[in-house]
Amino acid sequence: MRIAFMGTPDFSVGALRALLSAGHEIAAVYSQPPSRAGRGKKERPSAVHAFAEENGLKVRNPLNFKDKKDIDDFKELNLDVAVVVAYGLLLPRAILDAPKYGCLNIHASLLPRWRGAAPIHRAVMSGDKETGISIMQMEAGLDTGPVLLEKRIPIAADDTTGTLHDKLSILGAKAIVEALETLPDRKAIKQPEEGVTYAKKIDKAEAHIDWSESATDVKNHIHGLSPFPGAWSEVNGERLKILKAEITNQSGTAGEKIGEPLVIACGDGAISAKIAQRAGKGPMDIAALMNGFDVAMGAKFS
Repeated sequence: MRIAFMGTPDFSVGALRALLSAGHEIAAVYSQPPSRAGRGKKERPSAVHAFAEENGLKVRNPLNFKDKKDIDDFKELNLDVAVVVAYGLLLPRAILDAPKYGCLNIHASLLPRWRGAAPIHRAVMSGDKETGISIMQMEAGLDTGPVLLEKRIPIAADDTTGTLHDKLSILGAKAIVEALETLPDRKAIKQPEEGVTYAKKIDKAEAHIDWSESATDVKNHIHGLSPFPGAWSEVNGERLKILKAEITNQSGTAGEKIGEPLVIACGDGAISAKIAQRAGKGPMDIAALMNGFDVAMGAKFS
């Protein structure tokens, strides 16, 4: 098929690679404009942009689709379909309707659960037992379109948003190739009206750990915000991010260190930190981190 691929972060790269490997014609790649980063504030292309250029693909970076020329340029591609995954721009009706088979979105949840910007984070934070990929026919609403294909995977007890992100990226790449193989004959199924939830964008203000919550909720909070932005608490006058944890059967006063190397009591139960990160440092195994960061028994996390 003749395809326009629309994506920006690393999560999207696997799908583009899979479409190329499957022999589809990539007429153009759309990605968010390069951002300025680093000490020199040099322009840095997105992961999709960089991959596309490495593979000799034409890249376009419209700021939005309010300019008629951008819409006309898209229409002139004469596409069979557009594949959209974590692109980061709202697509107007003129874009959605331009390809022969419309625009297909690779969404990282089992719709209608977790429509919106942060479905992986929210699934982990909420303690969901499974998630998956939905290949959705896009329409004007926010992730409201009918679903052509669904793939499910369990969320393991030790999964973080980081590990689940990687699993779903691979699953999404396989799913879109499968969906396109039978696209003309594949029937899209309307999403049920019950079970709708919204995965709002992660706010850094959410990252502060509330130790009055149960150990299960604290652990899900930690894993859902790992590796970014990282759930944190303050101890010894320093902010400490906890990136991975396990639930233990110990108990004590919420927010206090009650075991080694770092077991912290919650409102119900306790968690044992496994990976953590001090300010200005990289993530470390908790035993190694505690060698240079003395947190006494009974120390209070706030």
